[in-house]
Amino acid sequence: MSYTKTLLVLLACFASLNLLFSQSDFEGLGETSFAINTDINNNYKVNFAIRSRYYLYQEDNFSFENRQLDFVHFSTLNLDYNHSVSFGIQYRIRESIDGGSNELRLTQQFNYTKKNEALRFGHRIRFEQRILENLTILRSRYRFALDFPLNGEKLDIGEAYFVGSMEALLSNSKHEKPELDHRTTTQLGWLVSEKIKLQFGVEYRFEAFNLNTEQKLFLLTSAILKI
Repeated sequence: MSYTKTLLVLLACFASLNLLFSQSDFEGLGETSFAINTDINNNYKVNFAIRSRYYLYQEDNFSFENRQLDFVHFSTLNLDYNHSVSFGIQYRIRESIDGGSNELRLTQQFNYTKKNEALRFGHRIRFEQRILENLTILRSRYRFALDFPLNGEKLDIGEAYFVGSMEALLSNSKHEKPELDHRTTTQLGWLVSEKIKLQFGVEYRFEAFNLNTEQKLFLLTSAILKI
């Protein structure tokens, strides 16, 4: 009986993937990142990250093609145990990679987190100014996220954890209609040591679903180093 259930689940997955890949508005991408986190003191920390994004599936074909490279910095100030504010700056290189526009992005963020035994959840509000070559986009974002260890109430070295989130985005610009996006992300992580975390997961995006919906599936891989 268990083998029959497993077979049915696998068939359903393959059928879903076939239907998904058959859609003309679907793209599959990968994103790999390396981040460094540093606590300056008990209330202030900084983050530096490099992210590479690349196509894996587009125009009904599987292929590898670089898309962009991001350099990101965030500074975070803890207001108290549950609340923090952050300011970020990001530079995206696309013009020399796939011909798209380079981008300078400024970010302001408010974050609220709360822990209930093993479960931690958070609300995040972001405001972004995306400055491209011929266009400036003002974007507002709200994300609800949760994470918890997969073994017990405390995450120990060598153990795994789960991270999940849902996010809504609203983009406005002077010469284009407002755009609504939605993102759902699930990741599994491992605390390799006191200073190193590894995360793997997927993110599904519905972009511009109020105009002409585009669907994108991201395969995410990241390493986080705390120094």
